[in-house]
Amino acid sequence: MEYRHLGASGLKVPALSFGTGTFGGQGELFKAWGETDVSEARRLIDICLDAGVTMFDTADIYSRGASESILGEALKGRRDRVLVSTKATFRFDDEPNNVGSSRHHLIKTIDASLKRLQTDYIDLFQLHGFDAKTPVQEVLSTLDDLVRAGKIRYTGVSNFSGWHLMKSLDVADRYGYPRYVANQTYYSLIGRDYEWELMPLGLDQGVGAVVWSPLGWGRLTGKIRRGQAVPEVSRLHKTADFGPPVPDEYLYRVVDALDAIAEETGKTVPQIALNWLLQRPTVSTVLIGARNEEQLRQNLGAVGWNLTAEQVARLDEASKVRPVYPYWHQEGFAERNPSPV
Repeated sequence: MEYRHLGASGLKVPALSFGTGTFGGQGELFKAWGETDVSEARRLIDICLDAGVTMFDTADIYSRGASESILGEALKGRRDRVLVSTKATFRFDDEPNNVGSSRHHLIKTIDASLKRLQTDYIDLFQLHGFDAKTPVQEVLSTLDDLVRAGKIRYTGVSNFSGWHLMKSLDVADRYGYPRYVANQTYYSLIGRDYEWELMPLGLDQGVGAVVWSPLGWGRLTGKIRRGQAVPEVSRLHKTADFGPPVPDEYLYRVVDALDAIAEETGKTVPQIALNWLLQRPTVSTVLIGARNEEQLRQNLGAVGWNLTAEQVARLDEASKVRPVYPYWHQEGFAERNPSPV
């Protein structure tokens, strides 16, 4: 396994990390993802550790806390061998203050996560979304207190726009609060919006990408192909519904390119899609999920080799879309405003 620095921090993370959204299976979305219990989680974690995958990502809202609880139980006796990443800010229940990034909620949710995870500290804590109703200084001063208390070690964000992240970094610099070093972001061959603004920001400010849904909400697993209907009974019907819409012809164009390269390399479609991401600027780690050993072992095969520059270029071309304004306009000024990819 390759290990990379998490953004501009001194912390090294594996190129592949394990996402535990499949743990628990409570609620419509998470049941569609998976229903992994403690014994199954232990086995998947065994496989991960044998392969050098040492970071495990979860969130308080995943199966209403069950994902954190199962992860904590499955990590018993080996917490010192791993990095634990979790997230909060989305509404947890109906209590008025159990949402957002207020001082009240962050302190409360961190303590609850620590209890469920059966640990004294969280290696990487990320805000799951931007809270426009809480001052950025309040958010960052609270995270600073939690770092000083030893409850969290590194901080990051998820689902922020560029100005949300840049404003936060500016406030952190102004007051000496810990800077965000991670951006847990949606990025895939059929979802390249990250490249327009967040990737250049990450390069400039030392924020590493922690990539979620690298297979495009299940669309790049190799089960969807041109002229071939999705099986009548398939989790893809549900998981794809939760993701952003993707035009059929665009999806088929990308899958056609993946299929051609799979034939050349002897690798699977998911392995190629993951390997493409691992070669992109700013990417510190890619979160892989799996409901069973077979899926996990297949995803682990995305490391230890690299696509050629020519194969990467073909995938780039197949997945290219016209950016929104002002990014399409900036492409015309590439002499002084070059693209990071």
